[in-house]
Amino acid sequence: MFDKLKDLGGLMQQAQQMQQKMQDLQVALERLEIVGSSGAGLVKVTVNGKNETRRIEIDASLFKPEDKGVVEDLIVAAANDARGKVEETVQAQMRDITGGLPLPPGFKL
Repeated sequence: MFDKLKDLGGLMQQAQQMQQKMQDLQVALERLEIVGSSGAGLVKVTVNGKNETRRIEIDASLFKPEDKGVVEDLIVAAANDARGKVEETVQAQMRDITGGLPLPPGFKL
């Protein structure tokens, strides 16, 4: 019986450690900046690890009225590139924290 309590205590301690690591990850993700780009670097979108857009940079050569649609498409492509990089980074860090344990479907930070 004491072995079961000891095992439960150890499991609770591991859960608390994982919870602390998750909180630390949340803070780190908020500070993290990832840059997505499109158009050979003519458009760049910077997002944090929580997928919040922080900055958009557009090369001055793109500012021609007839290119408005192209510039808008490049911004969308750069934002999607940044979001994809954020998702990859979050998944890699989650694998490190959870030791490769599978998470429930739909689990998000």
